[in-house]
Amino acid sequence: MPLSFEKNLLLFSAELELVKKNNWKMNKLIIDAANNKIFFMLIINDINYNISYGNTKNNYEKMIVLIYDFLKSKKVEMNDISIIYVNRGPGSFAGIRISLSIIKAIHMVKKIDYYCYSIQDFIDVLEIKYENIPNLCNKFKIKKNLINPIYIS
Repeated sequence: MPLSFEKNLLLFSAELELVKKNNWKMNKLIIDAANNKIFFMLIINDINYNISYGNTKNNYEKMIVLIYDFLKSKKVEMNDISIIYVNRGPGSFAGIRISLSIIKAIHMVKKIDYYCYSIQDFIDVLEIKYENIPNLCNKFKIKKNLINPIYIS
């Protein structure tokens, strides 16, 4: 086999991989249990799906089931999630602790990276929408896989 053929094959393979990476969209999951509702948002190819539940002890105890049911309703599995964003407060102690514990467990088992954000991180942003959280985390350089909760006393 000529050497030029191998070289062209390698270049083609590298170019194909680059195109594949550029076309790949990240599926993002946002979890917020710090406020008066448990809120989930799923962003798939720039389409947003969301659901909320009451902040009750019963819902806290089954939060992971609620997450999996939400994903299942959108025909998404946890393995399809690329990154998770979770509100670290300020807010409900129980909601923050449970959501952070769940995210840490998912990270350990599924190796899905996460960002713990706080609305206080986004200085000078007047209107914060959940669908903008991923961009705001990038803009304000929120650190990946770092948990630093903020509880209301």
